[in-house]
Amino acid sequence: MRVIGLMSGTSFDAIEAAAADLTLDGDSLLLKPLGHLSVPYPPDLRDLIAATLPPAATTTQAVCVLDTGIGQAFAGAAVRALRELCEGTADLVVSHGQTLHHWVEDGTVRGTLQLGQPAWIAEATGLPVVSDLRSRDVAAGGQGAPLVAMTDALLLSALPGTSAALNLGGIANVTVLAPGAQPLAFDTGPANALLDAAVHHFTDGAVAFDEDGHRAAAGRTSPELLSVLLDDAYYRRPAPKSTGKEHFHLPYLLRALDAAPVPAVEDVLATLTRLTAVTVADACRAHGVTQLVVSGGGVRNPVLMRMLAEELPGVPLRPSDALGLPSVAKEALAFAVLGFLTVHGLPGALPSGTGARRATLLGSITPGLAPLRLPDPAAQPPRLLTITH
Repeated sequence: MRVIGLMSGTSFDAIEAAAADLTLDGDSLLLKPLGHLSVPYPPDLRDLIAATLPPAATTTQAVCVLDTGIGQAFAGAAVRALRELCEGTADLVVSHGQTLHHWVEDGTVRGTLQLGQPAWIAEATGLPVVSDLRSRDVAAGGQGAPLVAMTDALLLSALPGTSAALNLGGIANVTVLAPGAQPLAFDTGPANALLDAAVHHFTDGAVAFDEDGHRAAAGRTSPELLSVLLDDAYYRRPAPKSTGKEHFHLPYLLRALDAAPVPAVEDVLATLTRLTAVTVADACRAHGVTQLVVSGGGVRNPVLMRMLAEELPGVPLRPSDALGLPSVAKEALAFAVLGFLTVHGLPGALPSGTGARRATLLGSITPGLAPLRLPDPAAQPPRLLTITH
């Protein structure tokens, strides 16, 4: 089955589209990557997303406008992927949409909202669309995140020792697979969320992120600010747990700076980069991780990668590309996998990773132009992900 996966993370800078041929072969899921695209949001749409995210107030009109605008943007990315990556032929589109709110109270997820009306994608491509993949896990008592854990666990299953997969997006999440244990997955805390917010704020919106970590490289970690940031109760909560920009946002950072002022912007950025490295390393040490496979936008930040290596001496770090899975496209491919599992009648969430009462089928299906015909249910779930070329 040829599947297109669409993803926009908490950094909401672009829509990532990836295509793959997926086949079940006994207990193996064979994945052949067909390429990926990064399609920036139109500036006015990105500005509206930024203006609507928590802690900002909003209106139902703005939410409706975003649902349509994001849906149309995702549809445009899907059309490009269909044409440029799939030679015009595919069977399914899987859309994560754009998270606007992840509702957490006392560590319990009450709801999650991803916008991007899938009807626009189905209408533009003519293909069926699997969307709204997080809500079913939440309804079953789970965190609804991190959903990349299924793909991570399948990918890590062939590795020795206690391996972990780390994704560095706006939020950092990790999947840990120890011998003889169920996979564990959780959000460790912010990756790029606070960094991007700081850069945007201190440059008056002229710059969106710290390219290649240049600004952080020119600064020094402030022990006082780092201590204030690490005092957040989130880091002490047991897994499974999840978070997002409804918690780690600009006002959060400004409150920390009020408590521990840091005059130099470069020092603020160096401290925020160190925060990510420390919280990821703490999580890995707590679970005895012996090797770390890294993906996401943070892989392109050499300062962050250097700090991670400093905080995890003796733990090899390598990009997921080394295992055949492109690091910049991993999340989009992971959602392609989830949609593939759904249409084959297989659960896509790991209860040990999300805390759900049971493993559930994920998402809702929007038919394409043709009558909806699903494959026969699979006889067994896969236990291993094999990347083919």
